[in-house]
Amino acid sequence: MRSTMRSDNKTRFLTKQGDPIYHFLNVSSFSEYTVVEAGCAAKIDLSIPLSRACLFACGIPTGVGAVWNTAKVEKGSTVVIFGLGAVGLAVAEGSKIAGAERIIGVDVNPNKFELGKKFGVTEFLNPKDSNRPIEDVIKGMTDGGADYCFECVGNVDLMLAAFESCHDGWGRTVLIGIEVRPVTLGMHPMKLFHGKEIKGSTFGDFKGKSQIPDLLKMYSENVLKVDEYITHELRFEEINKAFDLLKSGQSLRTVMHL
Repeated sequence: MRSTMRSDNKTRFLTKQGDPIYHFLNVSSFSEYTVVEAGCAAKIDLSIPLSRACLFACGIPTGVGAVWNTAKVEKGSTVVIFGLGAVGLAVAEGSKIAGAERIIGVDVNPNKFELGKKFGVTEFLNPKDSNRPIEDVIKGMTDGGADYCFECVGNVDLMLAAFESCHDGWGRTVLIGIEVRPVTLGMHPMKLFHGKEIKGSTFGDFKGKSQIPDLLKMYSENVLKVDEYITHELRFEEINKAFDLLKSGQSLRTVMHL
């Protein structure tokens, strides 16, 4: 997540006054032009509209890649997803394609269940519906814990809950959401001696330059959903409206037309 170029540790973005701008995740996608490392630039099929190809810059690869590359979800397994935003739904879609038998979505928004079904979610849990810790609820319905848990919110408490929700002996927890607060992930070291693991995933562990074209091909062959993630398309002048839709939970992905 460097904010500078690796070649000279300097940013390529400046204000009108010449002051440096340190951008986020090496993208700065609200700019009309950008500069990225050559190894991160993927050649895409021009038959795919840019309004759809843009989703392969983060959300969809981040979700499906966490399933296929990071966790390596196996057929017939049980998956739990904490947070059914666009990335969480991509995890669901990736899990369905991988052959997971049970895909349990966890979210405080009850409307997410019907939406989640379209992407492969088979069961839904709202933490507000129980006085018990969500990890205890999950263990009770999965015979001791899930095979795979994915945290897609970026909340340290949910990260711990996801880890606790995994089965001892083989459970695998993948952290996708980015916690922006200055907090630490605290757990007793002995938790790591119970045969389960926890790891992070950035961009689904995909190699963008060589593998994104393959993902785009999956979309063109109707293997991967893309259109279903897009809830709004707005002009760039309406960017504040786009953020309002996101904050209120009314949008998954809003495509901004420059």
